[in-house]
Amino acid sequence: MPIKIPDKLPAVKVLRSENIFVMTERRAERQDIRPLKILILNIMPTKIVTETQLLRLLGNSPIQVEFDLIQTVSHQSKNTPAEHLQRFYKSFSDVKGQNYDGMIITGAPVETLPYTEVEYWDEICEIMAWSKQHVTSTLHICWGAQAGLYYHYGIEKEMLPKKLSGVYVHKTRAKNIKLLRGFDDTFLAPHSRYTTISKHAIEACPDLKILADSDEAGLYLISSKNGKHIFIFGHCEYDADTLAKEYFRDVEKGLCPEIPVNYFPHNNPQRSPKMTWRAHANLLFNNWINYYLYQETPFDLNQISDNKIGKN
Repeated sequence: MPIKIPDKLPAVKVLRSENIFVMTERRAERQDIRPLKILILNIMPTKIVTETQLLRLLGNSPIQVEFDLIQTVSHQSKNTPAEHLQRFYKSFSDVKGQNYDGMIITGAPVETLPYTEVEYWDEICEIMAWSKQHVTSTLHICWGAQAGLYYHYGIEKEMLPKKLSGVYVHKTRAKNIKLLRGFDDTFLAPHSRYTTISKHAIEACPDLKILADSDEAGLYLISSKNGKHIFIFGHCEYDADTLAKEYFRDVEKGLCPEIPVNYFPHNNPQRSPKMTWRAHANLLFNNWINYYLYQETPFDLNQISDNKIGKN
């Protein structure tokens, strides 16, 4: 089944060119089906790019999905046209009376700041508190994962000595976990961050389980034991050239960044990088959609509760 996308959203043209099954609102209205409802809190600066990346993964599922995009009102985006935001985005106040099968909280370029100094921190906390009773399962990505661990479990982030950037080998660390069904023993995924979370802090929390990590990049995938909170420390949604764009941006800023690890062919930034993590990304999102949303959420979304979904 396709993902239902507003007719004029820029992602439609890109996804169709990639043979992703997209259904416009007009066609979806004719189907008698209860699609999954997913709320996307997009706090990345390049919102249109992030929308396309996430919708590509959500649209590669056999289950029909519709979504709402929300932004923070305590911070005004400088990198996305105001017309786009007005047309396709809502605020939290617009949706807080609804329930959702799933929610995605994206990363944000604020990880070097203490959480309380982030302009929209109070708003993020309000949304995460609301999600306990209104969302079946939430996917937290990169800074969103760190923020979620801090809010829900009081686990603080730690600064890395230098930026972690590249495509790293990861190992699965758990057995008989629905989120890992179909995974190989090892897989590739990108990272791009300045901070990390201590493995010991996660292991000391009885409600959390490490599902995958990397000898080089550290933690990658963590879940609460009831599957209500999923934390991804990398960026499996990234396009093949996203790390390249970040690298050349930092070069232009005079930051002298290191070349992303295991990314450019022969470690040469003048050569085009290859996409080596899309199969993993699609499997991860499909498992989340199927086992943590579709198989768990009641048909009547009003029945969602704090501990609704079962254990992994």
